[in-house]
Amino acid sequence: MLVNGAIYRAGERLRTLELDQLPDTVLEGEAFIWIALKDPEPEEIEQLQAHFSLHPLAIEDAHNGHQRPKLEEYGTTLFSVIQLLQYKAGEISIGEIDIFVNQQFILSLRSRSEQDFLGVRRRCEDEPHLLRLGPGYVFYAILDHVVDQYFEITQALQDELESIEVAIFQQKDARSHISRLFHLKQQSTVLRHAALPLLEFIGKLHGGRVPPVCYAVQEYFRDVHDHLARTVMNLESLRDGITTATQMNLSLVTIDETEVTKRLAAWAAIFAASTALAGIWGMNFEHMPELSWTYGYPAALATIGTVSGLLYRRFKRAGWL
Repeated sequence: MLVNGAIYRAGERLRTLELDQLPDTVLEGEAFIWIALKDPEPEEIEQLQAHFSLHPLAIEDAHNGHQRPKLEEYGTTLFSVIQLLQYKAGEISIGEIDIFVNQQFILSLRSRSEQDFLGVRRRCEDEPHLLRLGPGYVFYAILDHVVDQYFEITQALQDELESIEVAIFQQKDARSHISRLFHLKQQSTVLRHAALPLLEFIGKLHGGRVPPVCYAVQEYFRDVHDHLARTVMNLESLRDGITTATQMNLSLVTIDETEVTKRLAAWAAIFAASTALAGIWGMNFEHMPELSWTYGYPAALATIGTVSGLLYRRFKRAGWL
């Protein structure tokens, strides 16, 4: 489905385009075409391929989808695959945007994502002095929008980790904490798999050998590369924090188990002393001093109670009870 299409010259929109209105002649000067499609049909992709002479291998990737983020050059045209991530209700959904760009056009094919890029187009049109830099600037604006989304998701995951860390000390529910931490690690892995390859390919768009379409805006690509590098660094810090929180949770479980073991051991010692004394007085011997003493039975009970009390006091002072 065509979301938007237009011809631009010198940073200004000349006219809106439909797929059946693509110009037959190659645009000259500063003019270029910007077309955005959402969940394109195979016929629409083939129409773009025929009109813009797109490479068959790139078209095959666009047809198949579910590609790893990458950047490839086919002559003067760049083909890139970028993962679109959305974080809702604690889950990251994965979409994809395939972008074809050279000095005459930029084509974006968005699949399996409700993420809106109309704001990117408005931003570019509101800055004609930058839009006149051509499709390379539009490519940068799309990447910048995606990287901002990655940063927001990283922040949301960090907030989730902080809430789990607070809960670990306030709520004794180790199984729930471990489950939340494992789910958080899964989400961070999804984000990492999207961000790391993107970091690698944005690095090819500034400094060194830069594709012609990106040469005039390579400083902008360096800026978005720095933003993504900080996001990846925060993500690595998040993953370390998840590991630390998991170890902390397990340590608290071990401490709680140790406290229970100490209490059981203390009560076992108290009852063992009482059992030993009761066993001595319970033996059936004929010659025992207490048998002929009127107060022998109360004295035995008092001795058992006194020993048990002394043991209880000792364990209490030691912190075992």
